[in-house]
Amino acid sequence: MIEPESSSERVLLLVDDEINIVKALKRSLRRDGYQILTANSGAEGLKLLGRQRVGVIVSDQRMPNMTGAEFLSEVKVLYPDTMRIMLSGYTDLESVTNAINEGAIYKFLTKPWEDDLLRDNIRIAFEHYEMALDNRRLTAELQHANEELQQFNRELERQVKEKTREIIRNVNLLQVSQEILEHLPVAVLGIDEQGMIAVSNRESNRLLRGLSLGGLVGLQAKEVLPFVVMEWVDQCFGGGLSDNNAARILVVGSVEMTVSVRPMGFSSGAGGVIIVMAQSNVLNQG
Repeated sequence: MIEPESSSERVLLLVDDEINIVKALKRSLRRDGYQILTANSGAEGLKLLGRQRVGVIVSDQRMPNMTGAEFLSEVKVLYPDTMRIMLSGYTDLESVTNAINEGAIYKFLTKPWEDDLLRDNIRIAFEHYEMALDNRRLTAELQHANEELQQFNRELERQVKEKTREIIRNVNLLQVSQEILEHLPVAVLGIDEQGMIAVSNRESNRLLRGLSLGGLVGLQAKEVLPFVVMEWVDQCFGGGLSDNNAARILVVGSVEMTVSVRPMGFSSGAGGVIIVMAQSNVLNQG
């Protein structure tokens, strides 16, 4: 199992079959603060890579059983993010060129190496490696953010559709309620807190103004309601209405009417009162 890599630690693998070369490389690179792993063959290097995440590999070309080019080609397949540097003499130039052309090698440096040049190339290789990891991390985060945004948009679309259906249902119910209200055989008025008529049905229009004179909505209640009715409404306002109907039989002209007053706001946020007037009896005149 590959161990997780610290965000600040740089792990370097040196692969060479000559132990003295490996020791010399470690001495040159130790001051740069890397965690340095070593292997004396390509096979040993692959085993280390299976246990430890490595950012940069420096490998010799001429090794028994598995050449550096073969080793780095295998690494490219198994661990494509790892940066691969080869150290070799000019005698191996053809095989090294083939490996470079196949993309198995990031840099080729000759033996004997220059310490500063080697150190600079390894540092730059680590920067490329870390940049690739950051790009992959940012891509994953962006993909995750996009998935969350798509999920949010789907949920928002669902809520909009549900709200639209609810509005349509409410509009339909309102239309049905309005139709029922219009055909009730009693007069129904809704008066807001400023005393203006906000709702009136057909029977209230007929009873108070006559159909030919138009509707009552928008008029002040005191302009159209009989004095005795307004007096009763004012008493109800002053007395503080409960959620029960306050009803009284009033004589309006030659007609006895049952007038009920109920406060609005128990099932809605509206203020004011609802007045229901139903004819009880026609009085004899004479």
